[in-house]
Amino acid sequence: MEHVPRVDLLQLADLGTARKPFDLLRWYAWVSLAIIFSIAVGLGLISSRFIIDESVERDALLTAQFIQSIGDAEVRHVSIPNVRSMGELLDPRMDEAMPDVDPVARRKARGEFLDHVAHLPDVLLANIYAPDRTVIWSSNPALTGDVIEADDDLERAFEYKKRVSASYHNFDDARVEQMFVTPPQQLFIENYIPLFDADGERVTAMVEIYKEPHDLIVRIEHGLLLIWLAIILGAVLVYGGLYWIMRRAARQLALQQKRLISNETFVALGEVSSAVAHSLRNPLASIRSSAELAQAFDEGPAQKNISDIIIQVDRMSHWVRQLLQSLRPLNDEAVPVDLPVALHESLQAFAMPLRRGGVELELANVPDVRVLGQPALLGQIFHSVIANALEAMDQGGRLRVEVVRQDRRYLTLRLTDTGHGMSEQQQRMAFRPFFTTKQGGLGVGLMLVKRIMERFGGSIRLSSKEGTGTSVLLSFRLVNGT
Repeated sequence: MEHVPRVDLLQLADLGTARKPFDLLRWYAWVSLAIIFSIAVGLGLISSRFIIDESVERDALLTAQFIQSIGDAEVRHVSIPNVRSMGELLDPRMDEAMPDVDPVARRKARGEFLDHVAHLPDVLLANIYAPDRTVIWSSNPALTGDVIEADDDLERAFEYKKRVSASYHNFDDARVEQMFVTPPQQLFIENYIPLFDADGERVTAMVEIYKEPHDLIVRIEHGLLLIWLAIILGAVLVYGGLYWIMRRAARQLALQQKRLISNETFVALGEVSSAVAHSLRNPLASIRSSAELAQAFDEGPAQKNISDIIIQVDRMSHWVRQLLQSLRPLNDEAVPVDLPVALHESLQAFAMPLRRGGVELELANVPDVRVLGQPALLGQIFHSVIANALEAMDQGGRLRVEVVRQDRRYLTLRLTDTGHGMSEQQQRMAFRPFFTTKQGGLGVGLMLVKRIMERFGGSIRLSSKEGTGTSVLLSFRLVNGT
């Protein structure tokens, strides 16, 4: 049985337990969504409760002021002597305790007051309690004379001598005092309004009002709707804004990480390539010198082989120079460069190859602008792009150069050929180092163009279709757009 090394098992275990890379944007999206949603719901609930409580309390205050004002007005209206409070007039059981008070005036004041209470707007039920919790009057006559016990709201109203308001959505069948003649349809409000004696210290009667204020309910519903819409809109805007900022930051981090990896890769490749190139230069020079010497003294059939040696050595030397140039750091400072001059110089250098290749040049008017860069590097950009276009049109064709976009900061130049074109996979690989579709090519031309364009704040894009041609978009940063 073949022995499996332990290191292989450990590697397999590491692969099996390898974790996925941490997705900062996704983590932030879910966490921020949960936090913002929780805060929004909390604010919504607090605001809704505040609106409801304030509205109910305001309605209760107005009702209490109205009831107390009616009581005072009725007492003054009948001019009852020795009685200065409506609360002392409401209990019929106390009529005999005040023989000096005119019974007709007393009944008139009490009747007017109770009539006002019974006809208050939106009233479902009205009860009046004596201090012993007996119902001395009710808009539902069936409740008159009942003693109400174990009513916390009523006890609290008598104890603290303050109005007590409570809202309910469903009435409690177990509560005797909630015997509505007309049952409420939705929300109703319960108010306890204390009436005091003439000195304002002792509660002589408690008025209980059940109301279903339709206008108030509609206003509360509209207010709650506006609150929740505002909270939802605010939460969406906050989440969208923070997500956009985080997404942009994540992209910047990913771009910086990509650039850092690319720079580290280029540094490593540069060190290796420099060592290899310097090691090859001397042997190549010796081989070429020996071949030239042999070619000078040997005129026999070996001349063709010697010439092939010199050609191959020259090609390898060109590769070495191109490799070193593509991997060297781009530390040159950006200076203003005349774009039309650099473009025309490059096209002039390719005038003869274009004519020999049967390529027709169409040059649109290029505005007189200056872009950020270096004259030599800008010429190298045009040299690489034009050379690629010329090699793609080995059977002739047309090369068109035109400006497709210009604004305050950037100018975009498009070079379009009618060559073989590229597949989608080739387009994705075009800017990677050492990828080439040319026989004998090194694959660093477009990579170097991309590095130079990005070094000076520009960009390069490529679009192509097999059998149709290729378009290269070069976006240069203008000098006045810095």
